[in-house]
Amino acid sequence: MIAVLIVASIRIYRDGLALMLAREGSFTIAAAVSDRAHAIAYLTDSHPDLVLLDLTTPESDLIIRDVERLSPRAPIVAVGVGDAEQDMLSCVEAGVAGLVSRDASFSPRFEGRLLRRVAALAAARDAAASPERLTVRECEIVRLLEQNLSNKEIAVRLGIEVATVKNHVHNLLEKLHVQRRTDVARRSTRSARAMAGGTPPDPGDPPTF
Repeated sequence: MIAVLIVASIRIYRDGLALMLAREGSFTIAAAVSDRAHAIAYLTDSHPDLVLLDLTTPESDLIIRDVERLSPRAPIVAVGVGDAEQDMLSCVEAGVAGLVSRDASFSPRFEGRLLRRVAALAAARDAAASPERLTVRECEIVRLLEQNLSNKEIAVRLGIEVATVKNHVHNLLEKLHVQRRTDVARRSTRSARAMAGGTPPDPGDPPTF
């Protein structure tokens, strides 16, 4: 489940975003707050997978900085961005990963594009973080787990002890925050797909919906 923090000062808009995401089985609303103070309070103790920020919220520019400071791995999708190119560039320069224009409506098409963007950003976040946390040996074992090899088969393939393989698998479960070895391969495949089709565009080409 992708945990999303919603920050929007207008309650009906905030509730609408929460309802839209909650209808999808892949998302959970970590929190829905109205202002910077409540956003900081949440980010101080928790780390969402992604932040959905309405730019009409007072101090939205400071909220972007707060997210980067308190939860730097969480991509930000900005909602309510002006149509002017400078507005979009300013958001990208501030660190926003995705943009939704100010005149976008909550049509089925808009919802689909927003949900796909949110999912791609969250998955790409995991994919980008994994190489930094996994050792070379762990990456080798992930590839072998994707082939549904047993611990004994992996040990033979790598020329190491079965007990060593078990230790590596245990470490992988902890690092990737999953409970079963099959989940390691599933998450690896999902991350690879995200990087292939959902990686945020280059800053020179602002991502829009």
